[in-house]
Amino acid sequence: MTVSDPVRGRATDSGGPVSVSRGTLFWYAFVSTLLVGWFFFGWLVLRQGFIDSVGEVLGTAFALLLAVSVIEAARRHRHGGGPRPG
Repeated sequence: MTVSDPVRGRATDSGGPVSVSRGTLFWYAFVSTLLVGWFFFGWLVLRQGFIDSVGEVLGTAFALLLAVSVIEAARRHRHGGGPRPG
């Protein structure tokens, strides 16, 4: 699917694969590992129950995603507001 990009004044392909940097992949893996570790720590060490541990990890993951979203929105607003070049 081709979409017109008003900032750059050209058509962009929004259906193709987007490359992700190694640093981003590292942080995805790191945070995922921490969340899985947090789940097992709560479930097996603190003995707080399976559902409680899942809920705590999902809540933490949602809060991290929300924080990343707010930070990225603030960065885009500060740097001109348009989509990031990619």
